[in-house]
Amino acid sequence: MADLTLVKRGDEDTLWAVVATVGKLNRVAEVYRSRNQAVEDRDWRAREVSAYADFLRRSKQPVPHYSVAPIRRSDLPRKWTPLPALGFLRGEFI
Repeated sequence: MADLTLVKRGDEDTLWAVVATVGKLNRVAEVYRSRNQAVEDRDWRAREVSAYADFLRRSKQPVPHYSVAPIRRSDLPRKWTPLPALGFLRGEFI
């Protein structure tokens, strides 16, 4: 008889998202398998925003705030793509 082991689908399906927030608008900026990777990316994005904060304000671009949250793969939009570090592309928050 074959040995069957139980596989937790929840572990495979749960990812860690770096979430960009501007006002009440939230966007998933990037997705990682481990929380540590997501925290490192969030910290890098926060440093980039801090370095360009004055530029963003002068050019009237929103200044995003980044956080880390668990997310299921099924909760990602079908055509989701990662966000740039400063949270906007072609003058528009994506």
